[in-house]
Amino acid sequence: MRGPTSTAPDSDSAPTPADGPRRAGKRDVWIVFWIVPVFYTLFGVIFFALAKVMPPPRPDITTAQKVEFFQIHGSTIQIGFTLLILVVGGAGVSNGIVLFHMKRMTVGSVFGYGYIASMAVGALPGCMLVAFCFLVATFRAGRDPEILALLYDLGLLSYVGSLGCFSAAYFVFAIAILYDKNGIFPKWLAYVSIWQIVTEIVAVPVFISKAGPFAWNGSISFYMGTVVFGIWLSCVIVFLKKATELQPTDEAPLP
Repeated sequence: MRGPTSTAPDSDSAPTPADGPRRAGKRDVWIVFWIVPVFYTLFGVIFFALAKVMPPPRPDITTAQKVEFFQIHGSTIQIGFTLLILVVGGAGVSNGIVLFHMKRMTVGSVFGYGYIASMAVGALPGCMLVAFCFLVATFRAGRDPEILALLYDLGLLSYVGSLGCFSAAYFVFAIAILYDKNGIFPKWLAYVSIWQIVTEIVAVPVFISKAGPFAWNGSISFYMGTVVFGIWLSCVIVFLKKATELQPTDEAPLP
């Protein structure tokens, strides 16, 4: 007579730790990716259409004209920069997905951490300071015109003149791409990143120039840098999408 049939799972088919690490899902990466173009679209609307910071107003104007600027644009400045405070975390998410794909490179995580740390530090003078300067300037009517002029200069100088932090981020990003053997990003994107550094260097005269191509609204200090940044950012978004598409579904989760 046959004995009872065993219902125990076959040891050959049962999952064990030796089967390998849990598969890395991509849905979460796609969710984070789509935050990037949404955030930068909102960023453009805020800085161009609402806050009137891009293109920057002139540095070579009188105190009375600076006061008039805040009077004319006070409401849209408050709406725009209040919205920025609500969505500025999108910058961290945007940098986070770059870090994610940099950690998939063969160069090690240190470059990714250097990138995200430099961008995080640069966001304070390069984004948030101008927002708070302009919000303070429009918060209360009847402020001393000289204080308003100070807030005007401080905000715009910090926004256009925040150079070193972003230069460091572009540098480590370029080096990581050049040394990577996994082909996460194309090598030529490293050279576009180096051009970003060049535009930061040529913007140094904004601290002494009140007119001309090297002023904070000048053709070299602002417009050339903005065009190169737009090209670089567009390339980064395109190749972040491509890197996400090409990520193997069975790739082990990153530490």
